Amino acid sequence: MPKGLVIIPTYNEAENISEIIPKVLAQSSELDVLIIDDASPDGTGEIVEKMKEHNPRIHLIRREKKMGLGTAYITGFKFALQNNYDYAIEMDADFSHSPDDLPRLIENLEDADLVIGSRYCQGVSVVNWPMRRLLLSFFANLYARKVTGCPIRDLTAGFKAYKREALAGIDLDRIKSDGYGFQIEIDTYIWRRGFKVKEIPIIFVERRAGVSKMSKRIIYQAFFLVLRLGLERLLGKE
Repeated sequence: MPKGLVIIPTYNEAENISEIIPKVLAQSSELDVLIIDDASPDGTGEIVEKMKEHNPRIHLIRREKKMGLGTAYITGFKFALQNNYDYAIEMDADFSHSPDDLPRLIENLEDADLVIGSRYCQGVSVVNWPMRRLLLSFFANLYARKVTGCPIRDLTAGFKAYKREALAGIDLDRIKSDGYGFQIEIDTYIWRRGFKVKEIPIIFVERRAGVSKMSKRIIYQAFFLVLRLGLERLLGKE
């Protein structure tokens, strides 16, 4: 059976982490979990440290400071490649991505290299977001799609499964962006390299505990990143 790694970056997720890990592992005996914790002052790392002592399927990388989502996922992808996992999955710790959807992501890897849990491939599937944030997300995706030429409807999605071939087929060190920008950048590079991308519908539910990591800096970074990707497209660069 193919072996998978679920990568969950954390910063101050003590309210969620002890519950999300068992729910992820319960989805399949072929799944491991890698937590990448950015020195959470609320003790998230310590909670995971204790959990992993009793379960070899739980892995933990503790970083010395808050370094951001993008570098966390790159670290996780490299861990997956180095440890011979067949696929890697990225998801949030806050239950906005349901662990119950993991089997569907994995099943769809049979005929795709990247499977995206999409909020926008069948209308709009978002629960408990204020209208302002929903409009920002929807039009950010429309802007990114038009400028980059990448046909993915939910380019900013953070619930995705990658075959190892897709991760090995791009230059991970080239990706320097964070947050929304990271998601747009890696999707675009995978699509440009000719890998098959598939979107499946999910219901995204706003976090039930903890604090959102959204910031204006992340939004501005994503805006200018899309312009760069659009310029690369015009110049014929991958």
